[in-house]
Amino acid sequence: ARLGVQLANLHALGGREMMETAATAVRKEFGDERPRLLAVTILTSSTKETLRGVGIDLPVQDMVVRLAKLAQDAGMDGVVASPLEIGLIRAACGPDFLIVTPGVRPSFASVDDQKRIMTPAEAVLAGADYLVIGRPIAKAADPAAAAEMICDEIMAGCP
Repeated sequence: ARLGVQLANLHALGGREMMETAATAVRKEFGDERPRLLAVTILTSSTKETLRGVGIDLPVQDMVVRLAKLAQDAGMDGVVASPLEIGLIRAACGPDFLIVTPGVRPSFASVDDQKRIMTPAEAVLAGADYLVIGRPIAKAADPAAAAEMICDEIMAGCP
């Protein structure tokens, strides 16, 4: 926080006690100038088979909502979640709970290892507060041009 960090994340699967401890410590140390704490729900590269492989038998969407509600109850400011779950998270946690969405792929980019994705415009329309768009920019021949194309794509897709 002393370095100007605005958002910090930890994994929701660390459990309620871990999230509560982090939230309490950050609020006590930094007050209103604190970074907003986000809990990572289920990775956008994960599928029901991935979850089953680690002993989680709930459908992905159900698990994401369960973790989002747990995070909110533990004092987190929001979550990191696939854009496909934005509507479910909003319904469960309300409009002020931050949603940061990786798994955002512009129309010109490959899907890579992502399984649960939307385009930037779709994610914005779904209600994402922040988009995480890494490889389509970082691995582009011209990252600045790629970022500009993404902005254009959002502007064209959002009324």
